[in-house]
Amino acid sequence: MALDPISEFQTDHYYRHNQRRLEHLATLGLPLAGRSVIEVGAGIGDHTSFFLDRGCSVLTSDGRTENVELLRRRYSRITVRQLDLDDPDPEFREQAEIVYCYGTLYHLRRPAQALTFLARCCTSLMLIETCVSFGDDERLDIAEEDSSNPSQALSGIGCRPTRLWVHRRLSELFHCVYMPRTQPWHPEFPIDWTTPDRVGELTRAIFIASRTPLRNQLLTPRIQQHQERI
Repeated sequence: MALDPISEFQTDHYYRHNQRRLEHLATLGLPLAGRSVIEVGAGIGDHTSFFLDRGCSVLTSDGRTENVELLRRRYSRITVRQLDLDDPDPEFREQAEIVYCYGTLYHLRRPAQALTFLARCCTSLMLIETCVSFGDDERLDIAEEDSSNPSQALSGIGCRPTRLWVHRRLSELFHCVYMPRTQPWHPEFPIDWTTPDRVGELTRAIFIASRTPLRNQLLTPRIQQHQERI
């Protein structure tokens, strides 16, 4: 039996997690205001207003019918599409300057194909936040998820790639790939990557892919073993 999206997303855990991610994104000094945005894996749209408040034109989307219905009720004045990134609609040909993919990649069974699809939609910046596996190797760990949960993989199969795996896939699709020197103030975002992950706890990282070089001291093209919080 499918869970109710409202009860799943509107919890103290999700509120706190979303606040920490968005406040961190705001510190990075990226050129986001007034841009066109495609948001994928939006859930019920708790990140959408971040871009609307910055004067962006936003197309938001999710793979689940029940989430899309809630998105349309919540954001009746913007375009909302149903988009399953494991099986994207071939008629989806929209493009935007920014593709926003926070908390979605690790819920996919075919993440490499999804990144290729999203890169075709992106004319400037792709913003990725995803759960990852610890390790310096290039690895894609498969993870089973509860397909009845509206916040989990639609197919029931997700993944936990290493940071190197994500960085290399993005480098095949974009001229420049960066990671922040900082991490959000949340325990799921480690700052010491030399310490193995603890069993059962999620570990997250952020990536910024760009069509052109970015001059930003808060970003680095390298995968760092130590990050900071500011």
